[in-house]
Amino acid sequence: MMSRPRDFVYTVDDLFFATTSYLHPEDRIIAFLRYIPDPEGERSRDGRRYSKVDSKGAYHFLEENYPTYLYEAENLRKIILAVPDELIEEILTPTRRLREIMEEGPSDELLEKVLIIADAFHEEASISYNDMGVSGSILPSLHDPKNSDIDFVIYGLENHRKALETFAQLKDQGPFKSLSGDYWLKVYKKRIKDDSLSFEEFCWYEERKNNRGLVNGTLFDILATRSWDEIEGSWADTVYEPIGKIKIEARVYDAMAAFDNPAIYKVEDVRIIEGPNVDIDEVVSFTHTYAGQAKEGERIIAKGELEKYTGAREGYRVVVGTTREALNEYIKVKYPLF
Repeated sequence: MMSRPRDFVYTVDDLFFATTSYLHPEDRIIAFLRYIPDPEGERSRDGRRYSKVDSKGAYHFLEENYPTYLYEAENLRKIILAVPDELIEEILTPTRRLREIMEEGPSDELLEKVLIIADAFHEEASISYNDMGVSGSILPSLHDPKNSDIDFVIYGLENHRKALETFAQLKDQGPFKSLSGDYWLKVYKKRIKDDSLSFEEFCWYEERKNNRGLVNGTLFDILATRSWDEIEGSWADTVYEPIGKIKIEARVYDAMAAFDNPAIYKVEDVRIIEGPNVDIDEVVSFTHTYAGQAKEGERIIAKGELEKYTGAREGYRVVVGTTREALNEYIKVKYPLF
């Protein structure tokens, strides 16, 4: 079956997973558990209640109740979560959900704001409605109309860049607003658990990304997902081997996928500061903190895990975000002044 990041997979066990990969094994979809049935849960859908689970809770719940969703990925050398094809009830897609809201009309104030965003990108950035969608809790209709955020999806990396450029022009006009320092402080305390980034540095990066703002008081993210013709390769055609810690300085020559999952920065003119002397051609980030962190032409300092990859492609890359907290791992532009 075909599924992309930002899709949700609903299973015969009444579980909601979020797809996390473009490439999948032949018999299952790589996805992470998001919502589980819970009579006391804070979310409701079709008369049933659900709770949202975090990373630790997801593994624990499945180990105890549904171990068939645990998958040993040999190419990644670890246990991950995946939904076997025979357990898939339905694949929920952001594009179809947006189309439903447009055709049926918004049933609450949150969905009204979804249409404000869609119309703005269609009219101001000339992005087709077919290249937009809405994910997160809105996708499976488990949202809270007054308190949920909006995960707005743009398909196609070039379209996503246009959307960010458009929001940079629209923010602080009409229904759109920038985020305040109080909000960034809250996010900073949630994400940064060491001294890798000061609060001042964190704000500088986040404010220039233009991928997050407010629409009539509701937080929304502008998320990137590749169009079908941008997806290449097949599952397990590349094997990744961790080598050890590394720190480099490099020039970013391609940041088109900087907001993808994972974020990818193609680099050149690499100087090894700490670690093995190998030829590195990309830096990738598996944490949102370092998505969109650098632009083409900027020199960066990157610290993380060195990985060797073999198979369809061969080379070395620096991985930032090997743990949820990304402790002592980062991507920084070399020259900003604070």
